[in-house]
Amino acid sequence: MMKKYILVILVASFALTGCEDFLTVVPETQLSSATFYKNQTDFEQAVNAAYVPLRSIINDRAWLLSEMHSDNTYYARNVLFGATDNQEDLADFSVPESNGTTANGHVLQQWRQDYLIIARTNQILALIDDVDFEAAAKANVKGQALFLRAYAYFELARYFGSVPLHLTPVAKRDEAALPLSTEAEIYAQIEKDLIEAVSLLPKKAVQTPGRATEGAARTLLANVYIQRKKWPEAEQILAPVLTHGYQLMGSYDLAFPGNTANKNNAESVFEVQFIEGAAGLNGNFIYQFMPRPISAAELQPIMGTSNPQNIDGEGNNIPTPDIIAAYEVGDKRKDASIGTVFLSGSFRTDKNYPYIKKHAKQHSQNNNTGTNWVVYRYAEVLLFMAEALNEQGKGGAAGYLNTVRARAGLNNSTAAGQTELREAIFKERRVELAFENKRWFDIVRTDRIQEIIVPYGQRIIANPLDYYYPPIAGAVPRSNAFTNIKKFYAYPAAESDLSPYF
Repeated sequence: MMKKYILVILVASFALTGCEDFLTVVPETQLSSATFYKNQTDFEQAVNAAYVPLRSIINDRAWLLSEMHSDNTYYARNVLFGATDNQEDLADFSVPESNGTTANGHVLQQWRQDYLIIARTNQILALIDDVDFEAAAKANVKGQALFLRAYAYFELARYFGSVPLHLTPVAKRDEAALPLSTEAEIYAQIEKDLIEAVSLLPKKAVQTPGRATEGAARTLLANVYIQRKKWPEAEQILAPVLTHGYQLMGSYDLAFPGNTANKNNAESVFEVQFIEGAAGLNGNFIYQFMPRPISAAELQPIMGTSNPQNIDGEGNNIPTPDIIAAYEVGDKRKDASIGTVFLSGSFRTDKNYPYIKKHAKQHSQNNNTGTNWVVYRYAEVLLFMAEALNEQGKGGAAGYLNTVRARAGLNNSTAAGQTELREAIFKERRVELAFENKRWFDIVRTDRIQEIIVPYGQRIIANPLDYYYPPIAGAVPRSNAFTNIKKFYAYPAAESDLSPYF
């Protein structure tokens, strides 16, 4: 069973993730690339290792930097718990900066994990053409490496804007620091990588589950084009995905994989793989998402484990009143996405808290899950297509939008004209893709930061009880809340110590 997933086979030398490995400065005690990369198996193991940082990004970072850094989720304040500034600063748009850099640990780790993917894929891409092995297998590995490098740079471009563009392995320390490339240069490379990946990768029907596919590369490239407002290109690259056999699952809750079953299902275009157990391939993001303090008895019905444990501290990624109110009456996605749990130990008068139900799948071991995370789903493909067509003034956009709405139990949209339909698609993306780390990016790319985040912050400051603050003296938003509302994060201070360019 475990052999079918790409995360099982790891190269021992790649499992070492010290600081130097973020740009692949290889210690002399490890195998050199010239020694290791000899055949097809070596390259397949190497590309497996390039997927590994995705688990850390998804489990520990992406929801903090994108979903909680929006109006979809917030934190459940626990005044008896210690400092949680690193995550609260992200939710409160109050990340401290000095000379364009920040000491925020989550920002630093996101940067490092993306560059770890880049370092590993650069090593593959620098050597693979010089090693002779079966052509289809080589194309598959190369396509995956290009996809993963593009994915990492797309994250960096959306989080930071201009970043260093490393395209070759770094062998010496004095090669590790590069000047910042422009956004245009970064996006040009992303597009180049993905166009090539599309031509190399197999379709999902014949690809090993969990690996990047042609459909995944096309969808990621469409996302890039939409980010850049290249609407005709987005339509063109996305159209073939509609013929690849993807389909909406019969009900919304089935779109999301369980702990062991329903993984890489018919709706899944690309998902990050997790496996419950002691092999180090597990996740625990749903535990991080739970409001707190929650007792073992309150947690058990949600998780289904035989050994539940109390969780104290401060809850994160809690659905806001804003997202709860965003669902239309009769929308089946609301109950599938958001549950409610009673916290007997809460200081709040109303001890009922919402939590992200769509990712809560029952499993065996406390704080150890095998639930995959879906990065792209066919529902988003349909909404991407709707947006691309509408922005060109073409017909057919409403049909794709209404296909998504129909599964949710809703009538066709009444939006008429390009402007109304644009707003309808924007709102549909919010509820269809809630808690999938899309909201902040949607707000930014549609230039709606001031329109949405500023009043959202004002609501929290004016009515903290509505946003899960307890009725206790001093339990109010901090004085720096919503004072640093920007399009991009500052560069990691720890990385700036190693570079003269930022």
